[in-house]
Amino acid sequence: MADEKTTIGWREWVRLPALGDSTVKAKVDTGARTSTLHAYDVAEFERDGEAWVSFSFHPVQRDEETTVTTEARLVGQRTVTASNGQSELRYVVETEALIDGEPVPIELTLTRRDAMGFRMLLGRRALRGRFVVDPKRSYRTAESKQVRKRAKKERSRAR
Repeated sequence: MADEKTTIGWREWVRLPALGDSTVKAKVDTGARTSTLHAYDVAEFERDGEAWVSFSFHPVQRDEETTVTTEARLVGQRTVTASNGQSELRYVVETEALIDGEPVPIELTLTRRDAMGFRMLLGRRALRGRFVVDPKRSYRTAESKQVRKRAKKERSRAR
């Protein structure tokens, strides 16, 4: 069946090749239209007549030491209403995410997510037409399996 979609869980590891080739734990959030990445030290600049932003982020929850500093072409700014009802003007960048090994073009809004459980939300625009979400499952993608395999290897080395 050519139309068969990949099933992913409610949380997955997502690789961002153009953003430091980092892997970020994301909450798959079908209630959110756009995807969001935890970012700080966001600064707008110009490159070859185009607007860009530089920013930093911590790809792993509860790990403030691992930091990725990167740049991306600025698509624009958008007012986003968070789940708590507050609206915020955010920078929007385009990048590619690897989800189960499939390159997916996504828009990311950049905001501080220090108090949130996940460094990234994967919104429905990134999922549409490609994936089915099984809310009972977690870590189904190729990227998630690689992260778990590396962690298991590190734990066995530590023994």
